[in-house]
Amino acid sequence: MTITPQWKDELRARVTLSTVILRTDKITKAGREWKGCCPFHDEKTPSFYVNDQKQFYHCFGCGAHGDVISWMTEQRGLSFIDAVKELAAEAGMEVPAPDPIAAKKAEKRAELVDVTEAAQHWYVDNLRSTDGRHALEYLQKRGLKPETLREFGFGYAPESKQALHRALARYPDDMLVESGMRISTEDGTQYDRFRERIMLPIQDARGRVIAFGGRILGKRDGVAKYLNSPDTPLFDKGRTLYNIHRAAPASRQSGRVIVVEGYMDVIALAQAGFDDAVAPLGTALTEMQLEMLWRMVEVPVLCFDGDAAGQKAAMRAIGRALPMLAPMRSLGIVQLPTGKDPDDLINEQGPGAMEKLLSAPKSLLEMLWDYELTAQPLQSPEAKAGLKARLMEHVDTIQDRDIQSLYRRELLDRFSAFAYPPRAPRQAFNPQAKRGVWNGKPAAPRTLSSGARATLQKAMAGGQRSDLFGAIVAGLLRHPSEIHRHAETLISLAKHDAKAAPAIESLIELSETLDSQAITAISDEQGYPAPPVDNRYTFLREGTPPGEAREELAEAVSLLAHKPALEAAMAATIARFEDDPEGSFAEQTRLRQQLFTVEERLKAFGRKRAATQAVRDENSVSSDG
Repeated sequence: MTITPQWKDELRARVTLSTVILRTDKITKAGREWKGCCPFHDEKTPSFYVNDQKQFYHCFGCGAHGDVISWMTEQRGLSFIDAVKELAAEAGMEVPAPDPIAAKKAEKRAELVDVTEAAQHWYVDNLRSTDGRHALEYLQKRGLKPETLREFGFGYAPESKQALHRALARYPDDMLVESGMRISTEDGTQYDRFRERIMLPIQDARGRVIAFGGRILGKRDGVAKYLNSPDTPLFDKGRTLYNIHRAAPASRQSGRVIVVEGYMDVIALAQAGFDDAVAPLGTALTEMQLEMLWRMVEVPVLCFDGDAAGQKAAMRAIGRALPMLAPMRSLGIVQLPTGKDPDDLINEQGPGAMEKLLSAPKSLLEMLWDYELTAQPLQSPEAKAGLKARLMEHVDTIQDRDIQSLYRRELLDRFSAFAYPPRAPRQAFNPQAKRGVWNGKPAAPRTLSSGARATLQKAMAGGQRSDLFGAIVAGLLRHPSEIHRHAETLISLAKHDAKAAPAIESLIELSETLDSQAITAISDEQGYPAPPVDNRYTFLREGTPPGEAREELAEAVSLLAHKPALEAAMAATIARFEDDPEGSFAEQTRLRQQLFTVEERLKAFGRKRAATQAVRDENSVSSDG
């Protein structure tokens, strides 16, 4: 199907936008336009305007903007093709014909929808029959209201293996199998997939029944509690979210979408007034489901049980999401009290308790930090190093380089604060006091050795390594409190780069001579090499706010240390190629990609400095002139 811009323009011209909007929302005439309260967010003062001449709507409150087609997709929840078809029928226009293969597939899907819709009506009738009375009583005991049962289409599948076959005898057997409601064995035997189960319809974004979920009554050994339809031409569980057709419009009002673990969690929330909840269908969130969520809101809220299984589910979702993060696209995480699901919490503490949790979700970064911090005991330096390695493994999966850099800085800052807490000021020993008692006064700083001073001076002059390394040494002398923060990274760099080691050892020695509260730049009067002023680097420029300077300094340290560490890892991986060719090759591929990324960032860092220098030179020439 090829829908050209010219065809869409004609469609818009034939359909009056205000007339379409008036079918579902109240707007009033205001001069040449229409106005009303925005249907996309809650407001009391009208800020939503419709202009029929220009064929668009616009909200000055939330920024919602579009034409009649986007109104059908955004407000009604239709797919683009379905929106076009509905509007074209109203306008008396022929929709461009699809290609034959696509047409055949669409026809097949329409036929299967007829089957699933018929099965849904039959399941609903069964729930209110004599055979389904015990199932209805079970649902009522669970506190489900009659209106909830109707809204979500609860039904019942009898125990007989041929009950559905008899009820839908007007449909061919192969359609019942293809729709996923019947099973066909190799010997040709066929029987109903869902038996003695409470049935729930799974619907697409348009509300059409495309599959089913069945829950057993009570407990039966060896029988799965929940059973979903298999993948069919109608249903792909990795591309479907339960309750999407209700949650999508609701999320436009609330600005939120809640992701819970299963059907009953969605239904419990809906009964308590939370209409913007969805659930994956028996699997961890997929990339496609995440994309669907992000099309609704910028930060979907994942709501999982607070037990170990819930934490693992959250981390699986985070693992899928990290490579896909983008500006204004993240996740929030809510963890319920241990042993509680949404239904338990609402029944025991009321909807307010759930709203309180949902209003203050953890950020994705916070969840990542908290999970890895408690994943293993951290009582040794090796265990702490393992924590850092796990955090950086997560960070390396983020594809957006700006977000990756920000995550790296934030998590390294948290790690440094955890692994290197501030030390108390050194105390001087009072020989007049009792043995082993300190007088509480800071001792005079020890003197930095002349050799260390010379080494640092040489490093700042660029004699030992790159220009960037010299600038980092100068930056750490200008911001000496940062030496301790980056000590582990610097030591790692020294381990992999013998030329940098003397200056790094001198920096570590210097940090030991300073009072732990020292925050001012090292000066000649203190007997240390003075850091130069260099406008090419933010952290060496006069007047730079301390926070901004420390941020760029942290990026420079991280970049410079990361490359030799990756090169060392690459060498080790190559060395074990003969023992593990397949694993070694995969690891080399991953490391090469990371090396390329680091090298590109180093080049970009250099270009940024060169551009800054060019601007400085130009300004200098202008002032001289």
